[in-house]
This record gives sequence, structure tokens and C-alpha cells, in this order.
Amino acid sequence: MIRLENLVKDYGTVRAVDSINFEINEGEILGFLGPNGAGKSTTLKMITCYLNPTAGSISVENYNVAQHSEEIKAMIGYLPETNPLYLEMTVYDYLKYVANMRNIEGNEFEAAFKTTIKKCGLKEVVAKPIHTLSKGYKQRVGLAQAIIHNPKILILDEPTSGLDPNQIVEIRELIKELGKEKTVILSSHILQEVQALCDRIVIINKGKIVADGSQAKLTEDYSNKARLILQIDASKEDLSQISATIPSAKLVSFKPILNNFNEAIFEYTPTNDVRPDIFNYIKEKDWTLLEFHRDYISLEEVFRSLTLEGGNQ
Repeated sequence: MIRLENLVKDYGTVRAVDSINFEINEGEILGFLGPNGAGKSTTLKMITCYLNPTAGSISVENYNVAQHSEEIKAMIGYLPETNPLYLEMTVYDYLKYVANMRNIEGNEFEAAFKTTIKKCGLKEVVAKPIHTLSKGYKQRVGLAQAIIHNPKILILDEPTSGLDPNQIVEIRELIKELGKEKTVILSSHILQEVQALCDRIVIINKGKIVADGSQAKLTEDYSNKARLILQIDASKEDLSQISATIPSAKLVSFKPILNNFNEAIFEYTPTNDVRPDIFNYIKEKDWTLLEFHRDYISLEEVFRSLTLEGGNQ
């Protein structure tokens, strides 16, 4: 649905986006991650036709941004990091103003307004000036202006920035609902948000794409070690014998948890799966096992490894 090919954006001598390539499929919720200054917002602004690429191309449903910007803008709803609100307006007047710019008027507007207010939970505040609303409601108004024209694509840049925990949950639930009927690109610094909402994650660093895939794929591809967590009625000395018998399994953590049971963590190389060997060893010793599961590397660890200086880029 959206294709970026060899996309470049320069600001003078600074290259903000450096020959990136990826596609976004219809109906997908894509998480776009990167540290400050990585090129996230610049990329989103080029997709929305707010900025022109220095080189490369962007196509949206076979429309190219260079020749068909108006057609592409009509398909996209955009909530930038700075919410584009006119605070002195009421919610109703503001959404009518935005709809008017989209050539949505009369009965068409009233129908679109009714649907949008219901989706965004704004029924109780439609007559209130926007400046009197809480930050959470202001974000809802920002989302409302992005969907008033029923776009196929929704682009959200840091949609929960500055919200309290309850407001964050509310906005995430709203995004989930919108994602059932639209293609969504979500840029966020909050990794838990991306984990909760996104089907696929693209990580950009210093203008280049450094990772692309589902959370499970990223944690598997970019991990150089796996962890096996046990809850078991064996002592540290007993469990150390596992490492002696199976050298590729290293005991890295041990702590008492309940009665005679202890928690132990072994690390091993993912390409050399030692779980069957460890399980058979425990079975031979006739130890009681309460828990036995693999713990994957976290998205945060993947992100740090790919974006910090000296990371695995």
C-alpha cells in the first residue's frame, strides 16, 4: 500500500534520511521506532507530502508523492507530535473547520461528525472550547481531526506524549479500534506502546533502517543469547552440575523463592537449543519442576543494541 524506495532527505549538509526502503501493507499497524534525531518525523512528513524528498520515491496505492500529492493527502489522516489545535474554538467548530478544508460539508459533514465523535469519545465536550479540555481530551480531538474524512491511512507521531497513565490507556484503546479498519503508522518513544499496539516494527537510526519485523522476529534475530528460567527444588550446587555436564548452558542467576524451591536462570546460544538436554537431566535426577520456560530478549534490549554507539548496527 505504501512503498518507500531509496528515500533521502537532506537539510543542507545534514542527511536526515539516508536511502531507506520498506513497504507498509494494507491493514497493518506499523511501529516506527528510533532515538531523537533518527529521521522518524522527517520520514512521516515526507509520506504525508508535507516535505519533499531530496531523492528516491514514495508511492501510496500507486500514486507518487511527486505527481499526486493531493490524491495522497486525501487518503491520509495525520496527527503530528505537536497537536494542530485552535484552542479558542469549540470542538464542534474546529472539526467543522477541518472538514470544510477537506470539502466535507452539509449532510456529509453531519454524518462524518457524528461518526467521528462517537469513535473518539467526544460527545460530552463538543460544545466546549478546546483550551478548557484535559490533555487526554485534546489528544482525542487531534485524532478526530485526523479521521474526520475517513482516511485509509492514519499516521500518528507520538500520540500519547505527555499523557497520564489513564489517558495513555484510553488513547491506546482508541488506536486499537481505529487499527481494525485502517492502516496505521505509529511513531513512539514508548516501547511498551509499540509492543501493545503494533503488528510490525521498523527501527531507524541515523537515517538508516536497522531492523524490520515482528517483535518476535526482532527479539529472535538480534539476540545472541537465550535464557531458560527454572523454578525447581534443587540447590545451587546441584544446578551447577548442569553447566558442568552441558557446557553450553551457563547458570547466571540463582535465588530462593518459596519453601525448598529456587529460581535459576541459564543462558545459552539460541542456535544450540539445550532445553531437551536440561529437561532430561532434571528428569533423571527426579527433581520437582514448577516452571520451565524460555525468556526472550526484550524489545528494549534490541532497541538499545541497534541505536547506541557501538551497538550491533
